[in-house]
Amino acid sequence: MIVAKVENLEKSFRRGFFLKRKKVLKGVNFQVNEGEIYGLLGPNGAGKTTTIKSLIGLIFPDSGYVEIFGSTNLDSSVKKRMGFLPEQPYFYEYLTAREYLNLSAEIFRIKGKEKRIEELSSILSMDKFIDSRLKTLSKGELQRVGLAQALINDPPFLILDEPMSGLDPIGRKEVKDLILELKRKGKTIFFSSHILQDAELICDRVGIMLDGKIIEEGKLKDLISERIHYIEIEFSVPDAFHSFKGEIISSGELNLIRVSDEKEAEEIVKKIIENGGKIHSLVPRKGTLEEIFVERVKKK
Repeated sequence: MIVAKVENLEKSFRRGFFLKRKKVLKGVNFQVNEGEIYGLLGPNGAGKTTTIKSLIGLIFPDSGYVEIFGSTNLDSSVKKRMGFLPEQPYFYEYLTAREYLNLSAEIFRIKGKEKRIEELSSILSMDKFIDSRLKTLSKGELQRVGLAQALINDPPFLILDEPMSGLDPIGRKEVKDLILELKRKGKTIFFSSHILQDAELICDRVGIMLDGKIIEEGKLKDLISERIHYIEIEFSVPDAFHSFKGEIISSGELNLIRVSDEKEAEEIVKKIIENGGKIHSLVPRKGTLEEIFVERVKKK
């Protein structure tokens, strides 16, 4: 089942003193399937946030079509089945986290809202600050409150704009674990990010966005080659032994060399051992999402 479908989305804004139109989206196409994690990736200014705002109906595209759950994205019944976390959420700072979530629950007319708030507080590790005023919370704590707001109505479709932005490594891991847990519960997640390593760990499919267009899209296993690009050999040998071809990177007693195939690696390992050396590590390196991204950006 297709949860969200976007076709030929275009959007322009008037900017500058003469209010000239600048096209931000230039024919964006993608679809999000039920039960998957879809990552919209790209550098800052690529058009990710504008795409998301168009997807949820916060702004209206100049042309194109957006469909969610088989209906228009402006349908109120569709919006009730969505959760949204903006990149820079605005909070009523004088409210506590509990009061803010209570307000969010009131908007959706949720029955048993107190129980739902307690559930989310436990899931997102908010118990220590649930009754603290929002203006006193850290960036990571506010991000958790924002996620709780997006989940308050238990939506089947969750849209997150840069959900890991500004978080420390522990906070990023917790958000990634939460997204994977939501997927296991049958949720569909669409999120944007410029942090490629995070997307590589959790996404089923990705779209790479640049200059208002999606320039590459597909399943990660199809985009990322399983072919070994090179093999890294970390070793130590007697000082007098320097018979390898290619560049050797040295740091103290350790040396690192990259070779292109397994046969060459076997020959080097054999030489090292024959000359009294020691192998510390031998690591085959495959293609990564970051390499694909940089390659596509350079081409454009």
